[in-house]
Amino acid sequence: MGLSKTEAFSELHVELAELAKAMGHPARVAIVEFLVNHNACVCGDIVEELPLSQSTVSQHLKALKQIGLIDGEIDGPSVCYCINKEKWASMQSKFQSFFSNILENNNCC
Repeated sequence: MGLSKTEAFSELHVELAELAKAMGHPARVAIVEFLVNHNACVCGDIVEELPLSQSTVSQHLKALKQIGLIDGEIDGPSVCYCINKEKWASMQSKFQSFFSNILENNNCC
């Protein structure tokens, strides 16, 4: 199988795929839900809530942070994570528009 040719797709398609991939693991969905319910927290708080090791949680946090869905600020020896509201609003708008267009333009069975 060949390499992915992302340059052959629109910027919107690439961005939606990257966002979907970042949220494509149940642990990341659980982490996001935890952050929404707790406003901000350190990695250790998340580790206590999930059935995952600290290193695994850190890997998932890194994936969410790389795409910009969450922010992390150093707070002494810990990193405090929170939802990046601007990125989430942008993501919501783009997915909502994408799904609305599909429903409005779908003439298939």
